[in-house]
Amino acid sequence: MPVNVKKPSARSTRPAARPATKPAPQPKPRQARAKATSKAKLVSSKVAYKGKVFSVFTDTVIEPNGHRNVRDVIRHNGSVVILAIDESLNPADPDVILERQYRHAAGQYLLELPAGRIEPGEAPLAAAKREMIEETGYRARRWTFLAKYFASPGFLGEYMQIYLARDIRAGVAQPEDDEAIEIVRMPLSQVLGLIAAKKIHDGKTLIGISLLDAARRAGSL
Repeated sequence: MPVNVKKPSARSTRPAARPATKPAPQPKPRQARAKATSKAKLVSSKVAYKGKVFSVFTDTVIEPNGHRNVRDVIRHNGSVVILAIDESLNPADPDVILERQYRHAAGQYLLELPAGRIEPGEAPLAAAKREMIEETGYRARRWTFLAKYFASPGFLGEYMQIYLARDIRAGVAQPEDDEAIEIVRMPLSQVLGLIAAKKIHDGKTLIGISLLDAARRAGSL
């Protein structure tokens, strides 16, 4: 006698439909902030200290972001840095003219490039030539401007300008009464070695020598 077998219904074998899910919302791309181009608005300025080399001003300003702040700023007429090299003996590794002198603010002797202040109304290149003669006695036939930078723009308004001096010849130094300077001639490779060993701590010297080394490697000098 045949046995009736009940077939499962199509409904019972079909997998249950999953509820539709909405895609996760994507984060909106951030909009780039507009680049600030406006300068601070000077509300007031008064001399807090006036010295022989620099003056300190207390300025009240409205910053570009709209905040009102009081800033103490050192104003200085600007300085020149002289990177003098002698290529006559070994063009592949020229001598660099350096100075060793005691710096009271740093509390130690520093090895550094010659440098000095630009006098009011004096052209930077003229100042570089004058300072080179006064501090080292050397003169140069060829001068090249290398860079202009702020030494510490958080509070110091001084520009420092670096000049490369080449085809140099020795002379008699004419230092000021308060300057006790030892002139040091050193091959560029040795100066770079001192920098790598972290034995040169003067900022203008680190910048100047680095620029010179990069230019020589690039073949632009």
